[in-house]
Amino acid sequence: MVKMNDVAEKANVSKATVSRVLRNPETVKKDTREKVLAIIEQLNYQPNILARHFRRSETNTILVVVPNIMNTVFSHILGGIEHAACEKGYRVLLANTNKQVEKEYEYLDHLKQRQVDGMILLSARMDKGVLGEVMRQYPVVLTADYLEGIAIPTVSIDNVSSARTATEHLIKLGHSRVAHITGPLHLLLSQDRLKGYRQALLQNNLDVDNILIQEGDFSYESGYNQMTKLLALEHPPTAVFSANDEMATGVIKAAKDYGLSVPEDLAVVGFDNIKLSAIYDPGITTIAQPMFEMGKKAMELLLEQINGVEMTKRQYVLENELIIRDSCGAKLLKDN
Repeated sequence: MVKMNDVAEKANVSKATVSRVLRNPETVKKDTREKVLAIIEQLNYQPNILARHFRRSETNTILVVVPNIMNTVFSHILGGIEHAACEKGYRVLLANTNKQVEKEYEYLDHLKQRQVDGMILLSARMDKGVLGEVMRQYPVVLTADYLEGIAIPTVSIDNVSSARTATEHLIKLGHSRVAHITGPLHLLLSQDRLKGYRQALLQNNLDVDNILIQEGDFSYESGYNQMTKLLALEHPPTAVFSANDEMATGVIKAAKDYGLSVPEDLAVVGFDNIKLSAIYDPGITTIAQPMFEMGKKAMELLLEQINGVEMTKRQYVLENELIIRDSCGAKLLKDN
């Protein structure tokens, strides 16, 4: 049976273009439209009338799949998604997986049953093959995370360079024994932040001591627990780069419980710039992600797919910024 993909490949256009020729031919350039129609006739392609009917029956609802609804980063990204969705008359349906990959597969049924018009993933733990097949048939966007080897439209920051910036900041303040508490290392973004940390050390002629690298899970508790391990070392670190702000608060609490002062005895840098990082004592130096803008851009990309717009770019990398506060000791150094 001839499929739409066959027509797209033969005509050297995207599947979305073939779809627009069938649904909204007036939106396609005449020469492209005629070429696609000729290939359709040549291959005797028979569009699935039932599927086309469902595609016309838009719900004006999109699904946002979140791995942990309690995570402040995701709530800010969701704010950007909702803002852009409301402007275009779309409703947002929130699905919390609670970090369970099985639930990601369950939520795919909303797409397959046409209960929603598209889906935004704030993390992707499902099999790449499954996700690749889904994105070839339905509008899907990934933000806050990314996947290698799959052409899913993605909105993120450069986690390698931002982590390198955070670590280099501590090195420039005079620290040579800098620890890193990572996020879950099955996530590419955690691997990238670890990569940036390693790059900063090597580029500054510092050895990478694996005993100073501890894996956390982005929670306050893991930041606290991993910091207690680091403080128990014969030669503990004088500085810590935490892969997120929530773990950074745990790092600072552990240091205080050990009788240390932050930043006088231990310098700390976090990641994300959540609201807590500004009001915590001491204020946490951190990498600011443009979370609201990430959500807004993800929704815009999803709407382009829903409307059959041919995508010329699939990966969007937004700018990040190092926000310097008291936890790193930069102010103390400047005052001296």
